[in-house]
Amino acid sequence: MLSTTDERVDEIFNEETTEKNNKMKSFLIIGLFVILLKPDINALDNGLALTPPMGWLTWERFRCNTDCERDPENCISERLIKEMADIMASEGYRDVGYEYVIIDDCWLAQQRDQDGRLLPDPNRFPSGIKNLAEYVHRKGLKFGIYEDSGKKTCGGFPGSEFYMQTDAKTFADWGVDYLKFDGCYSNLNDFQAGYEAMEFFLNRTRKKIVYSCEWPFYKIVGGLSVDFAAVRNTCNLWRNYFDIQDSWSSVIDIINFWGNNSELFSQYAGPGGWNDPDMIILGNFGLSYDEERTHLAMWAMMAAPLIMSNDLRHIRSQSKALLQNRNIISINQDKLGIQAILLRKVNGIQIWSRNLSHNRTALAFVNENSDGMPRYLKVTLDDIKLPPTRSYNFTEAFEMKINFIIAKGHYLEMYVNPHGVQLFIAKRM
Repeated sequence: MLSTTDERVDEIFNEETTEKNNKMKSFLIIGLFVILLKPDINALDNGLALTPPMGWLTWERFRCNTDCERDPENCISERLIKEMADIMASEGYRDVGYEYVIIDDCWLAQQRDQDGRLLPDPNRFPSGIKNLAEYVHRKGLKFGIYEDSGKKTCGGFPGSEFYMQTDAKTFADWGVDYLKFDGCYSNLNDFQAGYEAMEFFLNRTRKKIVYSCEWPFYKIVGGLSVDFAAVRNTCNLWRNYFDIQDSWSSVIDIINFWGNNSELFSQYAGPGGWNDPDMIILGNFGLSYDEERTHLAMWAMMAAPLIMSNDLRHIRSQSKALLQNRNIISINQDKLGIQAILLRKVNGIQIWSRNLSHNRTALAFVNENSDGMPRYLKVTLDDIKLPPTRSYNFTEAFEMKINFIIAKGHYLEMYVNPHGVQLFIAKRM
């Protein structure tokens, strides 16, 4: 992951590489071309992530907290992972689809073992990662882990550069089900070869591992073009933008970035591969209730992975209810996997449309304004790209209790709260 500061971007992208490493990278790339051109090597087809993955991850809420002496409840440790797995299994999260429990950065020891294998920090993970994965599996959940394509992770721990085959085998041996593969301290020109190499080695293990990439993000912020077709063929999900922060400004910035690129991004989203706008932060400190509704609704509209990063031990009941709202989850998990498109903006209100299965369309109306009062909106069927020759049954999507019919020549009217959302499902009659 990457902070949003220009200094951090410059530090990662501009770090000098020794002549020896440059030569090693050249040899790696040549070797990869030989591997990838072999006729028995296929593009990603692991049968996973047929709908956007759902789960929980450490980063946004717990960051790189390794101080277990002073803060044992919140440090990155097996205790934290076990407690979150316990809650996901016992308090309904697993039952509505959240299945992955994922450790982000800072789980590692500072050095590999004598055979080049990764090691967890022995004080914070005394039972080892394999035992921790087995604990998560016994809860009916799946286990995820983090690594980096560069020589070190964003937190400064050992990266996978030149160790990808070893690391892929290690993850498979440990029972890992999901790999988040970052891009700090990497050469941008090596990204495609590096990410494709890890995909190849993961597939060779024969272990089913969801592959989460940060490939497009680093290329985009580095000012380089992205071959999204290659990304789609390599990864199950991929980050396109900066890390989410615990604020409305961060959430709406991501939504706006997706809106500006929705026609492009939507071409590559679908069963097996998803654009990832980053974590779900409901239940933390920075969002109001209306903002939490908008955050969840728009991640559902964007067919985004629903990966929570929060403290499930201490979460508001209304946030928990939103996270477990089956109606919103069903939009996110729709089997067609079509990503929403931004249709237009009217008076500061964004209008988004997503086609769903069974001849339905999800429509989201997001009020960007901060002027303190709800905004009125009146639109025709044509305005929201529904054929005006037909009648439609509109259902409010959060509670599924309010239904009304809009016929030819009539309008859809609503008020939308500041930073809030109105979300409907329209079905042809």
